[in-house]
Formats: sequence, structure tokens, C-alpha cells
Amino acid sequence: MRSYTSQRAARLLGVSADTVRRWADAGRLPTRRDETGRRLIDGPDLAAFAVELAAQSDEGADVPYTSARNAFPGIVTAVKLGDVAAQVEIQAGPHRLVSLLTREAVEELGLEVGVEAVARVKSTNVHIDRL
Repeated sequence: MRSYTSQRAARLLGVSADTVRRWADAGRLPTRRDETGRRLIDGPDLAAFAVELAAQSDEGADVPYTSARNAFPGIVTAVKLGDVAAQVEIQAGPHRLVSLLTREAVEELGLEVGVEAVARVKSTNVHIDRL
């Protein structure tokens, strides 16, 4: 299972590391400490929190829509596998992106809930890069 530092989680959630620390201190975001004392967040916990956070955000809030080459770094929040096709959802800050891929591509990339990935949008296609 992948774990994230507070700094990395903050980048994925689109907030500061201090905000992540405050959420953890308040019990909103489950964390644990590694052997060096760094605060870590397990991937599935971060994915669930990202979805919850996006659902709580104001619908009319001003959200910057800037992204280098339409790349949306985020965290995988859902994977639905069929016999041939698969659906992968990524939460990138306030943005939920859904991509339809082959099952083989999902398996080769090792995409699962809690994995960091980048959704790249071109026209109506969403491509996913595993980080």
C-alpha cells in the first residue's frame, strides 16, 4: 500500500502542508508516523478524504483552472474492472476525472485506489500516467 507524506498529500489536495497537518491534528485525516517521525497518510485514506473534501467544497467557489498541458495530478479514488475495459477515477484537487481504459492498461500501470497518478485531458479523452 502506498503512503504519502503531508507535503505530497497537500500537493495532491491543492492545499498547504500546514492545512494537512491541522486536519490530521483535528482527527479529520488519519495519519501515522514512520520510524523517523514523519507523518504519513495511507493511500486509501487519502483517496477517501480527497473525495469527501471535493464533495464539501462550494459549488460556486473560484477555483483556478490552470494546468500545464492539461495535466491534473491527483490520486486514484476508484477503479472498476470489467473483462476487457476499466474505469478509473482520479480526484485532482476539486476536479474529479474519469477515464475509460483497457483492463490490461490498468493492470500494467498498477492503478488502484490510493495510487498517485496524473490525468491528462485532450479534447474528450482522459489519459492517465502513473507516477
